[in-house]
Amino acid sequence: MIIPEFIDKGDKIAILSTARKITSKEIFPSLEIIETWELIPVIGNTIDLEEHQFAGSDQERAEDFQRAIDNPQIKAIWCARGGYGTVRIIDQIDFSNFVKQPKWIIGYSDITVLHTHLHTMGIASLHAPMPIDMHNGTKESIKSLKNVLFGYQSKYTITPHKKNRLGFCIGQLIGGNLSILYSLCGSRSALDTKGKILCIEDLDEYLYHIDRMLQNLKRNGYFDQLAGLIIGGMTKMHDNTIPFGKKVKDIVLDTIQTYDFPVVFDFPMGHIKDNRALILGAEISLEITKTNVTLSYI
Repeated sequence: MIIPEFIDKGDKIAILSTARKITSKEIFPSLEIIETWELIPVIGNTIDLEEHQFAGSDQERAEDFQRAIDNPQIKAIWCARGGYGTVRIIDQIDFSNFVKQPKWIIGYSDITVLHTHLHTMGIASLHAPMPIDMHNGTKESIKSLKNVLFGYQSKYTITPHKKNRLGFCIGQLIGGNLSILYSLCGSRSALDTKGKILCIEDLDEYLYHIDRMLQNLKRNGYFDQLAGLIIGGMTKMHDNTIPFGKKVKDIVLDTIQTYDFPVVFDFPMGHIKDNRALILGAEISLEITKTNVTLSYI
Protein backbone atom coordinates (compact mmCIF):
# COMPACT_ATOMS: atom_id res chain seq x y z
CA MET A 1 0.00 0.00 0.00
CA ILE A 2 1.34 3.42 -1.00
CA ILE A 3 0.99 6.10 1.69
CA PRO A 4 1.00 9.64 0.18
CA GLU A 5 3.55 12.09 1.53
CA PHE A 6 2.42 13.99 4.59
CA ILE A 7 2.01 17.71 4.08
CA ASP A 8 4.02 20.68 5.38
CA LYS A 9 3.19 24.25 6.29
CA GLY A 10 2.82 26.35 3.16
CA ASP A 11 1.45 23.48 1.06
CA LYS A 12 -1.57 24.00 -1.19
CA ILE A 13 -4.74 22.00 -0.59
CA ALA A 14 -7.55 21.92 -3.17
CA ILE A 15 -11.15 22.32 -1.99
CA LEU A 16 -13.77 20.98 -4.41
CA SER A 17 -16.95 18.96 -4.59
CA THR A 18 -17.38 15.64 -6.39
CA ALA A 19 -20.99 15.33 -5.27
CA ARG A 20 -23.60 17.72 -3.86
CA LYS A 21 -23.56 21.47 -4.42
CA ILE A 22 -21.99 23.72 -1.79
CA THR A 23 -21.37 27.45 -1.38
CA SER A 24 -18.28 29.44 -0.44
CA LYS A 25 -20.15 30.67 2.63
CA GLU A 26 -20.67 27.11 3.86
CA ILE A 27 -16.99 26.19 3.69
CA PHE A 28 -15.54 29.50 4.91
CA PRO A 29 -15.35 28.60 8.66
CA SER A 30 -13.39 25.42 7.93
CA LEU A 31 -11.06 27.25 5.56
CA GLU A 32 -10.23 29.67 8.36
CA ILE A 33 -9.13 26.70 10.47
CA ILE A 34 -6.75 25.21 7.92
CA GLU A 35 -5.30 28.64 7.24
CA THR A 36 -4.27 28.74 10.91
CA TRP A 37 -2.38 25.52 10.12
CA GLU A 38 -0.52 27.58 7.48
CA LEU A 39 -1.99 25.65 4.58
CA ILE A 40 -3.05 27.44 1.39
CA PRO A 41 -6.59 26.58 0.22
CA VAL A 42 -7.12 26.49 -3.55
CA ILE A 43 -10.84 26.75 -4.29
CA GLY A 44 -12.07 24.52 -7.11
CA ASN A 45 -14.51 25.54 -9.83
CA THR A 46 -17.21 23.31 -8.32
CA ILE A 47 -17.58 25.50 -5.24
CA ASP A 48 -20.70 27.67 -5.82
CA LEU A 49 -21.46 25.70 -9.00
CA GLU A 50 -24.94 24.22 -9.28
CA GLU A 51 -26.82 21.77 -11.47
CA HIS A 52 -29.92 20.62 -9.62
CA GLN A 53 -28.56 18.96 -6.44
CA PHE A 54 -25.02 18.56 -7.83
CA ALA A 55 -21.98 20.86 -7.72
CA GLY A 56 -22.15 21.28 -11.47
CA SER A 57 -22.58 18.70 -14.21
CA ASP A 58 -20.82 15.33 -14.13
CA GLN A 59 -18.31 16.67 -16.64
CA GLU A 60 -17.64 19.82 -14.61
CA ARG A 61 -17.11 17.87 -11.40
CA ALA A 62 -14.87 15.32 -13.13
CA GLU A 63 -12.79 18.06 -14.77
CA ASP A 64 -12.38 19.92 -11.48
CA PHE A 65 -11.17 16.78 -9.72
CA GLN A 66 -8.92 15.88 -12.65
CA ARG A 67 -7.23 19.30 -12.57
CA ALA A 68 -6.53 18.92 -8.88
CA ILE A 69 -5.01 15.43 -9.05
CA ASP A 70 -2.88 16.41 -12.06
CA ASN A 71 -1.57 19.64 -10.52
CA PRO A 72 1.82 18.91 -8.88
CA GLN A 73 1.49 22.02 -6.70
CA ILE A 74 -1.61 20.59 -4.99
CA LYS A 75 -0.51 18.36 -2.11
CA ALA A 76 -3.97 17.21 -0.96
CA ILE A 77 -7.58 17.28 -2.16
CA TRP A 78 -10.20 18.02 0.47
CA CYS A 79 -13.67 17.10 -0.76
CA ALA A 80 -16.05 19.80 0.42
CA ARG A 81 -19.04 17.57 1.18
CA GLY A 82 -20.72 14.28 0.43
CA GLY A 83 -24.36 13.76 -0.52
CA TYR A 84 -24.49 11.88 -3.80
CA GLY A 85 -22.69 12.06 -7.11
CA THR A 86 -19.11 10.79 -6.85
CA VAL A 87 -20.01 7.43 -8.37
CA ARG A 88 -21.28 9.26 -11.47
CA ILE A 89 -17.79 10.58 -12.26
CA ILE A 90 -15.38 7.95 -10.92
CA ASP A 91 -14.97 6.18 -14.27
CA GLN A 92 -14.21 9.46 -16.04
CA ILE A 93 -11.11 10.12 -13.92
CA ASP A 94 -7.66 9.36 -15.32
CA PHE A 95 -5.50 8.35 -12.37
CA SER A 96 -2.30 7.72 -14.38
CA ASN A 97 -0.51 10.85 -13.09
CA PHE A 98 -1.94 10.37 -9.61
CA VAL A 99 -0.44 6.88 -9.35
CA LYS A 100 3.00 8.33 -10.09
CA GLN A 101 2.61 11.08 -7.50
CA PRO A 102 -0.16 10.20 -5.01
CA LYS A 103 -1.62 12.87 -2.76
CA TRP A 104 -4.11 12.75 0.09
CA ILE A 105 -7.78 12.50 -0.88
CA ILE A 106 -9.80 13.59 2.15
CA GLY A 107 -13.46 13.15 3.04
CA TYR A 108 -16.13 10.69 4.13
CA SER A 109 -19.72 9.68 3.36
CA ASP A 110 -20.12 9.76 -0.48
CA ILE A 111 -16.32 10.13 -0.73
CA THR A 112 -16.18 6.43 0.18
CA VAL A 113 -16.42 5.91 -3.61
CA LEU A 114 -12.97 7.49 -3.97
CA HIS A 115 -11.57 5.70 -0.91
CA THR A 116 -12.54 2.25 -2.15
CA HIS A 117 -11.45 2.94 -5.72
CA LEU A 118 -8.05 4.16 -4.53
CA HIS A 119 -7.72 1.12 -2.29
CA THR A 120 -8.07 -1.18 -5.29
CA MET A 121 -5.17 0.79 -6.80
CA GLY A 122 -3.04 0.29 -3.70
CA ILE A 123 -3.11 3.92 -2.53
CA ALA A 124 -4.10 5.07 0.96
CA SER A 125 -6.56 7.91 1.57
CA LEU A 126 -8.03 9.80 4.49
CA HIS A 127 -11.50 9.24 5.96
CA ALA A 128 -12.02 12.53 7.78
CA PRO A 129 -14.21 15.60 8.37
CA MET A 130 -14.97 17.85 5.40
CA PRO A 131 -15.27 21.63 4.95
CA ILE A 132 -19.06 21.42 5.21
CA ASP A 133 -18.88 20.26 8.82
CA MET A 134 -15.36 20.27 10.29
CA HIS A 135 -15.79 23.59 12.08
CA ASN A 136 -18.80 22.13 13.93
CA GLY A 137 -16.87 19.07 15.08
CA THR A 138 -15.21 18.36 18.40
CA LYS A 139 -11.75 19.66 19.21
CA GLU A 140 -10.54 16.05 19.05
CA SER A 141 -11.97 15.61 15.57
CA ILE A 142 -10.37 18.80 14.23
CA LYS A 143 -7.04 17.99 15.87
CA SER A 144 -7.09 14.46 14.47
CA LEU A 145 -7.25 15.75 10.88
CA LYS A 146 -4.35 18.12 11.45
CA ASN A 147 -2.30 15.41 13.14
CA VAL A 148 -2.81 12.87 10.38
CA LEU A 149 -2.15 15.34 7.56
CA PHE A 150 1.12 16.44 9.14
CA GLY A 151 2.13 12.86 10.02
CA TYR A 152 1.72 13.03 13.81
CA GLN A 153 -1.13 10.60 14.48
CA SER A 154 -0.25 7.28 16.12
CA LYS A 155 -3.27 5.89 18.00
CA TYR A 156 -6.78 6.41 19.41
CA THR A 157 -7.99 5.11 22.75
CA ILE A 158 -11.71 5.15 23.53
CA THR A 159 -14.10 3.82 26.15
CA PRO A 160 -15.50 0.38 25.24
CA HIS A 161 -19.16 -0.43 24.64
CA LYS A 162 -20.64 -3.36 26.55
CA LYS A 163 -21.64 -5.10 23.31
CA ASN A 164 -18.12 -5.09 21.87
CA ARG A 165 -16.62 -8.43 20.94
CA LEU A 166 -13.25 -8.56 22.70
CA GLY A 167 -10.03 -9.45 20.91
CA PHE A 168 -6.93 -8.26 19.07
CA CYS A 169 -6.28 -8.04 15.33
CA ILE A 170 -3.87 -6.54 12.82
CA GLY A 171 -4.65 -5.59 9.23
CA GLN A 172 -5.16 -2.85 6.68
CA LEU A 173 -7.94 -0.45 7.63
CA ILE A 174 -10.64 -0.21 4.94
CA GLY A 175 -14.25 0.91 4.63
CA GLY A 176 -16.36 4.02 5.03
CA ASN A 177 -20.04 4.60 4.46
CA LEU A 178 -22.12 1.40 4.54
CA SER A 179 -24.59 2.54 1.87
CA ILE A 180 -21.74 3.31 -0.52
CA LEU A 181 -19.95 0.02 0.14
CA TYR A 182 -23.26 -1.76 -0.51
CA SER A 183 -23.78 0.14 -3.77
CA LEU A 184 -20.28 -0.71 -5.04
CA CYS A 185 -20.59 -4.48 -4.60
CA GLY A 186 -19.92 -6.18 -7.93
CA SER A 187 -18.13 -3.16 -9.41
CA ARG A 188 -14.42 -2.74 -10.04
CA SER A 189 -14.33 -0.39 -7.03
CA ALA A 190 -15.51 -3.10 -4.61
CA LEU A 191 -13.23 -3.97 -1.69
CA ASP A 192 -11.20 -7.10 -1.07
CA THR A 193 -11.60 -7.55 2.70
CA LYS A 194 -9.41 -10.63 3.22
CA GLY A 195 -7.27 -10.20 6.33
CA LYS A 196 -8.35 -6.55 6.74
CA ILE A 197 -10.17 -4.46 9.34
CA LEU A 198 -13.43 -3.00 8.06
CA CYS A 199 -14.93 0.22 9.43
CA ILE A 200 -18.50 1.26 8.57
CA GLU A 201 -20.85 4.13 9.41
CA ASP A 202 -24.13 5.50 8.08
CA LEU A 203 -26.79 8.16 8.38
CA ASP A 204 -30.55 8.46 8.01
CA GLU A 205 -31.32 4.84 7.16
CA TYR A 206 -34.15 2.48 8.07
CA LEU A 207 -33.20 -0.41 10.32
CA TYR A 208 -34.47 -3.00 7.85
CA HIS A 209 -32.23 -1.46 5.19
CA ILE A 210 -29.19 -1.64 7.49
CA ASP A 211 -29.97 -5.35 7.78
CA ARG A 212 -30.37 -5.68 4.01
CA MET A 213 -27.05 -3.96 3.32
CA LEU A 214 -25.18 -6.08 5.88
CA GLN A 215 -26.73 -9.24 4.48
CA ASN A 216 -25.52 -8.18 1.04
CA LEU A 217 -21.98 -7.62 2.30
CA LYS A 218 -22.16 -11.03 3.95
CA ARG A 219 -23.31 -12.71 0.73
CA ASN A 220 -20.49 -10.94 -1.13
CA GLY A 221 -17.96 -12.50 1.24
CA TYR A 222 -16.99 -9.30 3.07
CA PHE A 223 -16.95 -11.06 6.46
CA ASP A 224 -15.53 -14.44 5.43
CA GLN A 225 -11.86 -13.72 6.17
CA LEU A 226 -12.19 -10.36 7.89
CA ALA A 227 -9.70 -9.60 10.68
CA GLY A 228 -11.87 -7.15 12.60
CA LEU A 229 -14.92 -4.89 12.40
CA ILE A 230 -15.33 -1.27 13.52
CA ILE A 231 -18.82 0.24 13.74
CA GLY A 232 -18.82 4.03 13.82
CA GLY A 233 -21.73 6.42 14.04
CA MET A 234 -25.08 4.98 13.01
CA THR A 235 -26.86 8.31 13.12
CA LYS A 236 -30.58 9.15 12.89
CA MET A 237 -31.76 5.61 12.24
CA HIS A 238 -35.47 5.06 11.49
CA ASP A 239 -37.96 2.25 12.03
CA ASN A 240 -41.19 1.35 10.25
CA THR A 241 -44.67 1.45 11.74
CA ILE A 242 -44.27 -2.28 12.26
CA PRO A 243 -40.93 -2.38 14.14
CA PHE A 244 -38.03 -4.30 12.62
CA GLY A 245 -37.36 -5.81 16.03
CA LYS A 246 -33.65 -5.05 16.43
CA LYS A 247 -31.50 -1.95 16.82
CA VAL A 248 -28.30 -1.47 14.83
CA LYS A 249 -25.88 -3.16 17.23
CA ASP A 250 -28.03 -6.28 17.44
CA ILE A 251 -28.49 -6.30 13.66
CA VAL A 252 -24.70 -6.30 13.28
CA LEU A 253 -24.19 -9.04 15.86
CA ASP A 254 -26.94 -11.16 14.31
CA THR A 255 -25.37 -10.81 10.85
CA ILE A 256 -21.87 -11.86 11.99
CA GLN A 257 -22.82 -14.45 14.61
CA THR A 258 -21.06 -17.25 12.71
CA TYR A 259 -17.76 -15.33 12.59
CA ASP A 260 -15.29 -14.86 15.43
CA PHE A 261 -13.43 -11.63 14.62
CA PRO A 262 -13.37 -8.80 17.22
CA VAL A 263 -15.94 -6.01 16.94
CA VAL A 264 -16.00 -2.48 18.35
CA PHE A 265 -19.13 -0.32 18.50
CA ASP A 266 -19.51 3.47 18.76
CA PHE A 267 -16.09 4.25 17.35
CA PRO A 268 -15.72 8.02 16.73
CA MET A 269 -16.11 8.12 12.96
CA GLY A 270 -18.91 9.04 10.58
CA HIS A 271 -21.80 11.51 10.62
CA ILE A 272 -21.13 12.61 14.19
CA LYS A 273 -19.37 15.60 15.73
CA ASP A 274 -16.47 13.48 16.96
CA ASN A 275 -15.45 12.21 13.53
CA ARG A 276 -11.79 11.22 13.89
CA ALA A 277 -9.48 11.09 10.88
CA LEU A 278 -8.52 7.56 9.78
CA ILE A 279 -5.94 6.50 7.21
CA LEU A 280 -7.69 3.96 5.02
CA GLY A 281 -5.16 1.51 3.64
CA ALA A 282 -2.79 1.87 6.59
CA GLU A 283 -1.74 -1.15 8.62
CA ILE A 284 -3.27 -0.89 12.09
CA SER A 285 -3.67 -2.91 15.25
CA LEU A 286 -7.00 -3.00 17.05
CA GLU A 287 -7.18 -4.12 20.67
CA ILE A 288 -10.57 -4.43 22.36
CA THR A 289 -10.63 -5.17 26.09
CA LYS A 290 -13.20 -4.66 28.83
CA THR A 291 -11.52 -1.39 29.84
CA ASN A 292 -10.24 0.14 26.59
CA VAL A 293 -10.36 0.12 22.80
CA THR A 294 -7.08 1.08 21.16
CA LEU A 295 -6.49 1.65 17.45
CA SER A 296 -2.80 2.10 16.62
CA TYR A 297 -0.98 2.67 13.34
CA ILE A 298 1.87 0.26 12.71
